[in-house]
Amino acid sequence: MGQSLKPSPQHGRAARIVRFALPVGILAVGVIAYAVLSVEPKKAKSPPAKPQPIRTKVKELRSQEYPVVIHTHGIVRPHSEVTLTAQVPGRIARVNPGLEDGAFFAANDVLIELEAVDYQTAVVTAEAQVARARAAHALEETRAKQARLNWEDLGYKEAPNELVLRLPQLRESKANVDAAEAQLERSKRDLERTQIRAPFEGRVRRRNVGLGQVVGAGTPLASIFTVEFAEVRLPIAGREIRFLNLPETAADEPLEVELRSATDDASGVVWKARIVRTEGALDENSLDLFVIARVNDPFGRKSRHPPLRIGQPVRGSIAGRVLKDVVALPRASVRQLDQVVLVDRKNLTLMPRTVVPLWSDESNIVVSASVMEQATLLAMTHLVYAPRGAKVEIIPDVTSGAAGAGTNSVGKTGAGVGVKP
Repeated sequence: MGQSLKPSPQHGRAARIVRFALPVGILAVGVIAYAVLSVEPKKAKSPPAKPQPIRTKVKELRSQEYPVVIHTHGIVRPHSEVTLTAQVPGRIARVNPGLEDGAFFAANDVLIELEAVDYQTAVVTAEAQVARARAAHALEETRAKQARLNWEDLGYKEAPNELVLRLPQLRESKANVDAAEAQLERSKRDLERTQIRAPFEGRVRRRNVGLGQVVGAGTPLASIFTVEFAEVRLPIAGREIRFLNLPETAADEPLEVELRSATDDASGVVWKARIVRTEGALDENSLDLFVIARVNDPFGRKSRHPPLRIGQPVRGSIAGRVLKDVVALPRASVRQLDQVVLVDRKNLTLMPRTVVPLWSDESNIVVSASVMEQATLLAMTHLVYAPRGAKVEIIPDVTSGAAGAGTNSVGKTGAGVGVKP
């Protein structure tokens, strides 16, 4: 039989070392590789990015005179409107064709006639009563004279008393004459009142009665108004009063007003009016001051101008003071009511400012002008972010052809805006 082979002790020890060293080596290689790969390589520093300029359109600001125009509104009303009433009772016998709704009439025209027979009879009766009273008075005067002659013929030295001279009877007869004459005058007035006349030249707003109707004293017959001129009550805001020279008395110079229809903007018709007076107190609710503008010949009967009707709403334009040495800022360039962005002409940088308005309207905000160092340009583009000192690139205005690139786009230097930082 052959001899069996057994591993030597040296060989077994080497095998164990290999089995232990292999995992340890693999682990060590992994640790070294992780350490090497986890270290980021140093990158070369890139130069900082150059800030981009803010692009905007600009407008050159110039000192100027700015005429203030105050806009207001009101409703046309008649200067005088009255209600015709009957002063005596009676039946309506005649109605003038001029007493129709909207019809014109002249001053002193007879608009309505009442039946006058009873009033004519009253006049005749009163005249007869006057004649009787005068005859009785004449008789008493004769008797009084005869009584004085009789007293003198009897040779009495003392003066006669009133009873002897019939003075009480004479006074009574004179009083009867006066009463009869007064009654006659009243009867004549009542007869005249059967004819209701127009107190002025005017127009009928509404007729309330018709032919054959029986009316009493005080019955409303019609509503009429004057046509010689009309009036418009216009409110003026408290902040606007100082820009107007309003007339306070009849001797003050009237202020011109232009009126346009508030219901038809396309008509283009303008009515000339004049502010002739102001009300004595501010309105309790709005604190506005109401002024009264007068329009002559509102219905164009003499001038042939388009009529301005009673009750028509109108818009008024009043020329106020002319503001001097000011700058008009387009409303679109103003942010948050009083914030604007100026552009330094020399350095082309932004200069935000807070302005103090002197006047504002739907188009412009007007501020006092003062010389600003190098800041005569106004940024017109809406800038969401406008830091002070930021560089600006001016956008050429291709529509006007006045703008170019850089500082050549603004022309010569003008006056700047009066602002406060």
